[in-house]
Amino acid sequence: MTRDEFKNKILTIFIEDFEFEQPGLDDNLRDDHGFDSIDALELLGKMELILGFSFTREEKEAAMSIRTINDILDYVEEIKESRTQ
Repeated sequence: MTRDEFKNKILTIFIEDFEFEQPGLDDNLRDDHGFDSIDALELLGKMELILGFSFTREEKEAAMSIRTINDILDYVEEIKESRTQ
């Protein structure tokens, strides 16, 4: 799956499941949209379904510092790269 395909799926999740209106790729999810740690865990579960693999505990803990949708996209690319080496 390309970055753009994944981005479109993530944006759809934010709009449909978290009821964000026009989420920007660089919006601070917590400050601008009230996204909290429970939301983050729910999102991680949805991302696992999309990506077809489970995150390790360490990867989930690292994800808690993510603030923007662009951060999510970069984070997923890093994980995918590390798993193909």
